[in-house]
Amino acid sequence: MYEELDKVAISVKSHKLLEQLLKENPKLKMIMLNSKDATEANLGIRSWVLKELQDRPAAMKYYRGEAANHETFLELSWSDYAAIRILDYIDNAGREFVDLNLRGAPVVTNPFKQIWLAVTNGTGGAKPFFFEDMIYLFRQFSGKDKRAIPSRKKVEQWMNRYPSGLDPRIVWLRQKNCNRLLNIIINKIDSGEIKDTTFTFAPGMPREQKFLRALEWWQDSSFHLRFAIRSADLLNEMLDFSLDPDTMAVLRDAEKAGIPFFVNPYYLSLLHVSGPYFAIEADLAIRDYIIYSRQLVEEFGHIVAWEKEDKVEPGKPNAAGWLLPSAHNIHRRYPDVAIFIPDTMGRACGGLCSVCQRMYDFQRGVFNFNFEKLAPNETWPQRLGRLMDYFEKDSQIRDILISGGDALMSSNASLQQILDAVYTMALNKKNANKKRKDGEKYAELLRVRLGTRLPVYLPQRITPELTKTLADFKGKASKIGVKQFVIQTHFASPMEVTPEAREAVKRLLSAGWIVTNQLVFTVAASRRGHTAKLRNVLNDIGVLTYYTFTVKGYRENFHNFTPNARCLQEQMEERVVGKIPLEHYETLKAFPLEAEKIVENIDALRKSANLPFLATDRNVINLPGVGKSLTFRMIGITRYGRRILEFSHDVTRAHSPITEKMGKVVIIESKSIGEYLRQLEDIGEYVVEYKDVYGYSIGETEPRMPLYEYPEYDFRITEEFTNLQCD
Repeated sequence: MYEELDKVAISVKSHKLLEQLLKENPKLKMIMLNSKDATEANLGIRSWVLKELQDRPAAMKYYRGEAANHETFLELSWSDYAAIRILDYIDNAGREFVDLNLRGAPVVTNPFKQIWLAVTNGTGGAKPFFFEDMIYLFRQFSGKDKRAIPSRKKVEQWMNRYPSGLDPRIVWLRQKNCNRLLNIIINKIDSGEIKDTTFTFAPGMPREQKFLRALEWWQDSSFHLRFAIRSADLLNEMLDFSLDPDTMAVLRDAEKAGIPFFVNPYYLSLLHVSGPYFAIEADLAIRDYIIYSRQLVEEFGHIVAWEKEDKVEPGKPNAAGWLLPSAHNIHRRYPDVAIFIPDTMGRACGGLCSVCQRMYDFQRGVFNFNFEKLAPNETWPQRLGRLMDYFEKDSQIRDILISGGDALMSSNASLQQILDAVYTMALNKKNANKKRKDGEKYAELLRVRLGTRLPVYLPQRITPELTKTLADFKGKASKIGVKQFVIQTHFASPMEVTPEAREAVKRLLSAGWIVTNQLVFTVAASRRGHTAKLRNVLNDIGVLTYYTFTVKGYRENFHNFTPNARCLQEQMEERVVGKIPLEHYETLKAFPLEAEKIVENIDALRKSANLPFLATDRNVINLPGVGKSLTFRMIGITRYGRRILEFSHDVTRAHSPITEKMGKVVIIESKSIGEYLRQLEDIGEYVVEYKDVYGYSIGETEPRMPLYEYPEYDFRITEEFTNLQCD
C-alpha cells in the first residue's frame, strides 16, 4: 500500500512549496539531487546536521538522551530544536503507526523520502501542509527564523482584545439575553407546550407578574436543569434564530446520530445573538462548547476511548495495573490519587461540552441526561461503604478527586453522605496506622477535591446550604489531618467569568476550599491574549490557574484540537508575563491555609511581584495510557503535515510501576499546524503573530509549584503497593 502512495503525484501547490524549500536550502537541494535513493538522502542530511551540532554540546547530549532533562532543555537554542527534530525524523524513518484519526489505518513516517520522491519523480503524495512545515523547519535550522518571545506590553495588548463577563456592557447584554429566554419560556408555559408542576403560574396572573416570577426562578438551579435545551430547533429559537443554515444542518445531523444535546438557559444566555462591535467573537470559546462540529457528527459511532486506563474488566487490572472494586466508580492512574465517581446525580453535568472526554461513553449509551435514572437507589449506601473500604485499605492513596459527571450535581444530601463516608474512611485509616510500624504505615488522606464545572455552567447551584456542607466537612476533616480542600473547576473563557460565577466562587472560598482552574486549550481558547486575560480575571475573583490541557481525542475533536506546539508556545510566553519568582513560593504555598483571604493574597502577590496574573502551574496532555505529561519529541510527520509525537511520562511525580514496562506513548495529532493557522485566520486572527508555532517540536513537563505538592507526613509510609497487579 505504501508503495502505491509513493506513486501519487504531488499537487501544483506542493510543487511550488517544494521549489521554495529547495531555493532557500541549496545544501538540501544538492543532497536530494545527488542521492540515488531515499536512504542515501537520509544519510546525507544526517551527516550535514551532525556536523552542525559538533560545537553545540547541550543539543548533542539532549538529542542522544544523555541529558534529556528540563535543565538541558532550557539551554537549547531555537536552531537546536530544528536540528534535533531533523535527526529524530531520520532515526524514526520507516516506522509504522496506527492512526486512530483514520479509524486505525496504518501510517508510515519518512519525511525526507517524501521530499526525495517529490524532487526525483514529482510523486510521494505529500500535501501542501507537509511542505509548509518543512519550509519553517529549515528556516529555523539555518537561523533564518528567530524565535520572538513577545514583550509584556504586547501580551497585555492582546489581552485587551477580550472583554470579560464582568464588563458592564457584557453584563447588560446578558440581561437582555436572560429576558429574551424567559419570555420564550413563559410563552411555552402559557401555550401548554411546557407543563411542569413546580414551575407554573397561577390562573389569571398578569404577564408582568409572570415575568417577575420567572426572574425568581432564574436564581434556582433546578429551573435551569428543568428547562435545559435538548434539541437543535429549540436552541435556534432560544438564540433568536441566529444560527446559520449550515450550523443547523450539523446540529440536526447530530440529533439523528444520537449525540445528546443539553445546555441550560443560564449558560445559553452567555452567547451573543448578534456580535456587538466591542466584543466580536468574544464568546467563540463558549459557542464551540455548545455547537457541535461536522467531524464530531461524522465520527460518532466510531469514537475510540482515549483513556485506556478507564477500561476495566471485573477482576482484571486496568491499563495502569490497578485492581479496582468497580468498573465505573473508581478511575485510577497514579499511586497517590484516584477519581471517585458516585452513583448519584453526580454522574451527570450541568451541560454537555462538545469536547467531553466521555463522548465515547455517550456513544455507548453509558452516560445520558436522564436525571431520574441517576437518583441513588437503595443499594448505593452499601456500595459506597465497599468503595470507601478500597480507599481505606490502599497503601498509597492520599488524594481523592470526587468527580463524574460533576461532583456538585449531587444533591446536598447525597454530597453530605459521600463526604461523611470519606471522613469516616480517613479516620479509620488514621487509626489503623497507629498499629503499624514506621515505614510500614499507609498513606493517610491529605487532599480532597471536588471536580465541577457548575461555577461556570450553573453558578446558581452554589447555595448557602451547599457552602455550609463544604465548610462543615472541612472543619472536621482538618482535625484528622486532611490539609488541602480543593474545588477543581473549568473556566474556558474570560466571558464565563460573570457576576454570578464570581459570587459562586466567593461562597466556595468562604467555605475554606480553594478554587483551581483547568483550561482545555481549544482553538478559540488558544487565540493570542485569550488565556492570559482568563488568568487575569480568574485571579481577580480568587481562582488559581492550575493545568492547561491539550484537547483529547482523535478526529471527532478536530475542530477544537490545538496542536501541542501552540501549547508550548503559550507556556513559554506566559512565563514572560506571569512567572512567579522563586522568592514568592513560600507565600504561594500558604494560600490553601487561608482560602477565605485568597483574593487579597493573590492581589498582594501580584502587586509585590509586578504580575498581571499568576502563571499556570503546568501545560500537559492526558496520555492515552497512564498519566499527564508534556515531555515529548516530534519524531515524524504524515504526508498531510500532521505531527507524530513520542511522549515520555512525567518524571516529576510518582507513577504506577507499569510505566517502566510501557515505554513511550506515540500520538498522531489530528490536524497540521497549517490547518490550525487557517482556522485562526478564519476567525479573524493575524496568523503572522503565530508563525513561531512551527518551531515548537520538543517539550519538557515543568516541575510542580510547591502550592500543588502534597504536605509531608511526620512518619514514613510503606513502599508496598496494594491493589496493584503488573504482570
